[in-house]
Amino acid sequence: MKIKTRFICNQCAATTSQWAGQCTQCGAWNAICEESVVNVSKHARMGHYASERSIVTEALDVVLDTEVRMDCGLSELNRVLGGGLVDGSVVLIGGDPGIGKSTLLLQTLANLSLQQKVLYVTGEESLQQVAQRAKRLQLPLKGLRLLAETQVEVIIEHARKELPRVIVIDSVQTIFTDTINSAPGGVSQVREAAAQLVRFAKMTQTAVFLVGHVTKEGALAGPRVLEHMVDSVLYFEGQSDSRFRVIRAIKNRFGAVNELGVFAMTDKGLKEVANPSAIFLSRQPEPAPGSAVMVTWEGTRSMLVEVQALVDETQGSIKRVTAGLEHHRLAILLAVLHRHGGIVTSDQDVFINVVGGVKVSETGSDLALLAAVVSSLRNRIFASDTIIFGEVGLAGEIRPVQSGQERLKEAIKHGFKRAIIPEANAPKGSMGIEVHAVKHLQDMLALIN
Repeated sequence: MKIKTRFICNQCAATTSQWAGQCTQCGAWNAICEESVVNVSKHARMGHYASERSIVTEALDVVLDTEVRMDCGLSELNRVLGGGLVDGSVVLIGGDPGIGKSTLLLQTLANLSLQQKVLYVTGEESLQQVAQRAKRLQLPLKGLRLLAETQVEVIIEHARKELPRVIVIDSVQTIFTDTINSAPGGVSQVREAAAQLVRFAKMTQTAVFLVGHVTKEGALAGPRVLEHMVDSVLYFEGQSDSRFRVIRAIKNRFGAVNELGVFAMTDKGLKEVANPSAIFLSRQPEPAPGSAVMVTWEGTRSMLVEVQALVDETQGSIKRVTAGLEHHRLAILLAVLHRHGGIVTSDQDVFINVVGGVKVSETGSDLALLAAVVSSLRNRIFASDTIIFGEVGLAGEIRPVQSGQERLKEAIKHGFKRAIIPEANAPKGSMGIEVHAVKHLQDMLALIN
């Protein structure tokens, strides 16, 4: 058995014989790391699957079973997963340390254990720590099976004996396989260990949750191929000074992507937030300049969010700071505001914040963002019962957004009386809300004046 040293990219898993500052395959900088590997036999690589053979099947002969989804006991998690957990699916969930990943999955398994056989595998904590947390959260302990193990072959062997319907691996960075001679957490170890768990899940129709660490940039640690191997990728987000947590689906083979689930962290664990729009709206007693309420579309539902802008005279170098919105999008919109609205911000610092810590990535927030900027710059106040949404093009035109009617219904449900929206999204009949349909940026600016 000969041990070799190779260099591998932790973004795309490309290998090379020597270290380099930039990966030649994906172009990532400082992503090459050294790793020791050992050659193993073909039978060792196949492991438990040497006796199982695959066959070629014609598509017409494939039996299509009805998709059965398990209720996780948390409605917001069910929503993000596309309606529930699917048998044989592999879900990768990542987030910052202490955000609540282990708490969420422990609650989920405790709920499922009332009707299904489950197995919680911990590679970072002891069994006493996991059991103590479950007891503190007042979760049902009967039926909740625990295992402290880090070798993937041993985990799979226990799973074959226990026959659970759902398994949680906490975390995938601590799991290793004896077919590779390198430290746990390395690119090869994470990829091979995850591959074995994915094969086991597909062959036995066992649903698997994988907990993943994140890097300082906020991306999932380990090779990017890990995200391609699993069925769903979920990100757990939240601010350290807020008790609210947001779980977002980045990839989902069984449901909508960019679906959003909102939770509140309490002393009894995570609780679903049935009306997320209420927590993202400002609770200030009086409306203030630089504030606008927009209706954003996340996954399959609309949500009301307040965007705040602060425009102030530059005291040095110009600053463009965003929290919850894309930085480059702000630069584009400010250029459009100058060219087609005649409003100059080149001598002003612009700060943008989305209240509640939610991240908005859709272009339907463009109109509300510019409205907040102009409101702050001109010290004008929007009426507290006004909502805004719409995409702004480079020519200053206001483009329609998806699900315009659903957004208006969400605003009406929360008591809003006035809406500034793209002309193409204007309803044909009366909906009980005053609609101002705009075609160009100038039309929106005229309403502010």
